[in-house]
Amino acid sequence: MSASINPTVRRRRLGAELRRLRELKGMTAEEVAGRLMVSQSKISRLENGRRSISQRDVRDLCDVYEVSDERIRAGLMEMARESRQRGWWHEFGDIPYSVYIGLEAEASSIRAYESSFVPGLLQTREYAEAVVEGTQPDTDTAAVKRRVDVRLKRQSRIYGENQLASLWVVIDEAVLCREVGSREVMSDQLFQLLLLSERPNINLQVIPFQHGAHPGMTGTFSLLEFPESADSTVVYFEGVTSDLYLEKDADVRRYTNLYDHLRAAALSVADSRSLIQHYAERFKK
Repeated sequence: MSASINPTVRRRRLGAELRRLRELKGMTAEEVAGRLMVSQSKISRLENGRRSISQRDVRDLCDVYEVSDERIRAGLMEMARESRQRGWWHEFGDIPYSVYIGLEAEASSIRAYESSFVPGLLQTREYAEAVVEGTQPDTDTAAVKRRVDVRLKRQSRIYGENQLASLWVVIDEAVLCREVGSREVMSDQLFQLLLLSERPNINLQVIPFQHGAHPGMTGTFSLLEFPESADSTVVYFEGVTSDLYLEKDADVRRYTNLYDHLRAAALSVADSRSLIQHYAERFKK
């Protein structure tokens, strides 16, 4: 697969274009489903990019929307073909959050809040192994290795050529004092956080215990922004059995505002580094 083709993003763009064509035609998803004798949920999944779109689906929808311009039809068909290709993450088998990986691979900016552990993009291998083993106790050794390998390959967004323009991470102080793996694993992980926080495209802040209640106590989430204006910002929540993605403007505004409150509640970047170093040295003793 060409490195420039991201099937997850292609599905989103194609779905958005199909939604636009439907709305221009003044049809509801229910009406389209009735014309094609499929479920309304299928039309919704095609439009939100959560389902692979076949070229036959595109052809049928273009017929319903009376798209006669062959250049438009050909462009949509090509997007459908590209959307069914395999991303690099498919080489590792069934990864439950593969949609997120596809979005992360294309994002230009990520803002993340985490209350329980260091975010995956910043984890050491040993820390990642301990996190996967601890949070997924029924996972066998081979599956743990596979998930950790995927997690480390995702870190090319930090170390590789296609680096994120901005990664802003806010974590709760609990992340720093919870011993994951061992004291040595924690010390190595926290010293790595200090090194990563020196990179110009990474900002790391900590919400201290003494702040008390804060908006992040309702749950962790990430905001992903993309370089193309056609790709809307996504709010992402990771679940045990399924993930949640929000893209409506009202939801994005709400969580953008919530994230601003989290950054305001957190220590400054410099003071956060000092606190991280305090815990890193404490675990090293």
